[in-house]
Amino acid sequence: MGRKRTSAAAFAQYTSLALLLPCSTFVGYAIGYFLDKRFGTTWLSVLFLILGSVAGFVSLIRQIMRDSSNGAS
Repeated sequence: MGRKRTSAAAFAQYTSLALLLPCSTFVGYAIGYFLDKRFGTTWLSVLFLILGSVAGFVSLIRQIMRDSSNGAS
């Protein structure tokens, strides 16, 4: 059941993890910035920046936990 990954597949997966956190942070900030402009507020960009960062960390931790459980067996 546990199929071996090639080194290229592992490299691609970890490269995507390296891009996950900055991209999710940027997308969260961009959504907040758009909503700030739309509604005339000033705090939504900060809120969505934090939410984007948290979403990136959650995805990163999930992937690390999945990899560590696959490597242990």
